Amino acid sequence: MGVFATDNPWVFISGLLGNISSFVVFLAPLPTFIRVCKKKSTEGFQSVPYVVALFSAMLWMYYAFVKSGAFLLVTINSFGCVVETAYIAIYIAYAPKQARMFTLRILLLMNFGGFCSILLVSRFLAKGSNRVEVLGWICVAFATGVFAAPLSIIRQVIRTKSVEFMPFYLSFFLTLSAIMWLLYGIFLKDLYIAIPNVLGFIFGLLQMVLYAIYRNSKTVTKEVEAPEHSIDITKLSTVMNSEVQEMSSEPDVAHDKSIGSCKVQNEHDQREKILEFANPNLLLGKCEA
Repeated sequence: MGVFATDNPWVFISGLLGNISSFVVFLAPLPTFIRVCKKKSTEGFQSVPYVVALFSAMLWMYYAFVKSGAFLLVTINSFGCVVETAYIAIYIAYAPKQARMFTLRILLLMNFGGFCSILLVSRFLAKGSNRVEVLGWICVAFATGVFAAPLSIIRQVIRTKSVEFMPFYLSFFLTLSAIMWLLYGIFLKDLYIAIPNVLGFIFGLLQMVLYAIYRNSKTVTKEVEAPEHSIDITKLSTVMNSEVQEMSSEPDVAHDKSIGSCKVQNEHDQREKILEFANPNLLLGKCEA
């Protein structure tokens, strides 16, 4: 396989720009894992996105090897495999036992079992040009599912009217990456590369529009942390206990005080509901497996 099996300079330019933008995207979680190493805790982060990213990089790298003239697809996905493997290794080292075992299970099931199955199917059940087609449609199906993942973040932004959990620069580079790889697929005349990046471009553009609409909105976290709504639970408990004692000694005033106690308790219940809604872990969908 030649390094560049095409005379079109735009293939190289779009592929190079795609490598640069994807390089930034692959390094985006780096601050998170630096924090994990410092705190020696995964802090409730989920390992599935990194396992899926590793599988995607493996799949596209294999496709690039089978198809001729896609060297720039090999370079960035080789880098992606190394980076995602490092992320997963750090996660496994610091994750709780249950999350660690879950990560190892999906790693074994998807990245070993799934990839080996695709390898066997493409090698023994598909011959010649059919091999590229079968592998190409598998890549399209998987990449489409990956690009549909931002739907949860988009729904969250619309529901909360806040872009607190949709970082602008990450959304920008994801959109830029989709555009570059879409152009790369078009110039290379490879529909299997171009098709899923159409969806990536649409979702990325939608995220940019939502960011422009809600960028000045107050975040949910700031609203919850307002000091005038805070209640000291210890003091609340003390007040309620004193009211119970006064009810037994002052029956004439007990009714009014019990009403006041109910109001304080209702305010406390509402406060806890707001805190539960504004929990970043719930908003981001993070959980330990």
